[in-house]
Amino acid sequence: MPATRTKICGITSVEDAAAAVAAGADAIGLVFYPKSPRYVTLEQSARVARAAGPFVTTVGLFVDPAPEAVQRVLDKVPLQLLQFHGNETPAFCASFGRPFIKALRMAEGVDVPAIERAFADAGALGLLLDSYSPAAPGGTGETFGWERIPEIRRLPLILAGGLSPENVAAAVRQVRPYAVDVSSGVEIAPGRKDSARIAAFVQAARSASPE
Repeated sequence: MPATRTKICGITSVEDAAAAVAAGADAIGLVFYPKSPRYVTLEQSARVARAAGPFVTTVGLFVDPAPEAVQRVLDKVPLQLLQFHGNETPAFCASFGRPFIKALRMAEGVDVPAIERAFADAGALGLLLDSYSPAAPGGTGETFGWERIPEIRRLPLILAGGLSPENVAAAVRQVRPYAVDVSSGVEIAPGRKDSARIAAFVQAARSASPE
């Protein structure tokens, strides 16, 4: 397996994007969910996306958006990948003609294999597994039981939910995901990242990857 890839999500400033790039992160995430404390406007997100440069994947995160809301973002912001974090259908996610991944909140009883099959058939590039909370669709800082993750057969597995520099190495060794995704675990405050924690997170994920 190649080194585990890293995504720093909830970036809200050019400075934090630069810190993620300097640390060697593979991707940054921009949140287009108005209820999130990490929400970014079109103007703000366009500046951040351009600051990431051409070789770091810029991901736009949406939660049950209206189609026109996604299109407004695509018209203004240079995104390479879409991430859908709500109850979107496979057909909806595929309707924008852009590469996408689907996030799945690990509530009790969720049928991961069935959801993986449906989104793989729709052309998804990956399946992101996150903690479930009835209060928020993500960014809760809480982990879930990694032993609940079934074998993912068709899509690369992206692990999220309560990861931090302190626990990401253990997560990588146990789960062996394609990538890990962090937001609150590298923050000073919601939407404000700590460059030292970003660097520590990326280093810890890579050091635990298979040789």
